[in-house]
This record gives sequence, structure tokens and C-alpha cells, in this order.
Amino acid sequence: MAFKEVRRTKTETEKEIMLGILNTAIITTPGRYEMHTISVDSAQALVFQTNWVSAIGHEATAQILSEILQITIPVNRIAYVQQPRERAVVFKLRGRVEEGRILSREEIEAIGYDLYVLTREE
Repeated sequence: MAFKEVRRTKTETEKEIMLGILNTAIITTPGRYEMHTISVDSAQALVFQTNWVSAIGHEATAQILSEILQITIPVNRIAYVQQPRERAVVFKLRGRVEEGRILSREEIEAIGYDLYVLTREE
């Protein structure tokens, strides 16, 4: 399946996307990054206060994140490229899943997950 790449352009009338929502911790381009655990409340505040783009590629993950963050997170299979000073909320499973397996929401809940904020410093 082909992925769309997210490209951002700055205009006077558009806000810049400053937050990605990811289903794994991934370094999308060279740079210096910092990642730390984030609470659900802090993650909710980020998505409510910031322009964001979903890079969540699986329906079950999008559903869980929508409930956790209390906002509709769409499935959006894109190649997200994090820009300098941009942050991303990262949903990370606590376990590894065999290749090609699509998990149900119940299976994701059983494995468990953590939330992080990944910041590209430069």
C-alpha cells in the first residue's frame, strides 16, 4: 500500500501543523530528538491546543486513541515527516506483535500501551 507524505507549507491564513499523532516511536528524518512519557491529561491538552495530523494506520488503534484523547483520531496511512521543533504524541504498545497481525481493540487493551511525546529538537 502506498503512503501519502505530509508536506507543510506556511501561509498567512493557515496554522502550521505542530503535532503528529503516531502509533509507534519512529525517527522520520535525521535530527536530534527527545522522548518522554506523557500522561493522558497532558496528551489531551496537546491535541486540544495544537494543530495536529494523524499518522495512525490501523482502525483499532485510532479507536482507542479517540477514546483516550477524547477527540476523533482518523485512520490516516501517511508517511509523516517530523519537522524541527515539532512534537508528536506517540502511542506505543508494551509488547511486540507477530508480523502481519491486525489486533482488535480488546487485544490492544490486553497487551497494554504507553503514551509519549517525541520532540524533534533540530
